[in-house]
Amino acid sequence: MTRKSQSGLSLIGVLFVGCVIAAVVLLGLKLIPVVSEYFGIKRALSSVVGSANAQTATVSELRNAFTKRALVDDISSVTASDLDITKENGRIVMSVTYSRKVPLVSNVSLLVDFSASSSDGH
Repeated sequence: MTRKSQSGLSLIGVLFVGCVIAAVVLLGLKLIPVVSEYFGIKRALSSVVGSANAQTATVSELRNAFTKRALVDDISSVTASDLDITKENGRIVMSVTYSRKVPLVSNVSLLVDFSASSSDGH
């Protein structure tokens, strides 16, 4: 009679893997709204620049257009005064750099830095 060795995870191994999976899921659920807002900001910047006339648009018009778009898209991390508006090669470029602090557990937080520009993807 030959003895076969068992393979697989022990109870401690299963608990450890379960804790790791739970931590990854928790982190993902906390980061989804932050990343979603980042992509909303990028869309808003591109939309405002895309609908503006590069020759006649003023900085205040661009800021007002972004404010309206931010209200519709529920953007709260960035305001119109945070925007850097420049002209490069005859094109308007709007950009913003900001940070978001995401509370994870108790006094542990995650700080995420973002940088978005209307010229991204061109």
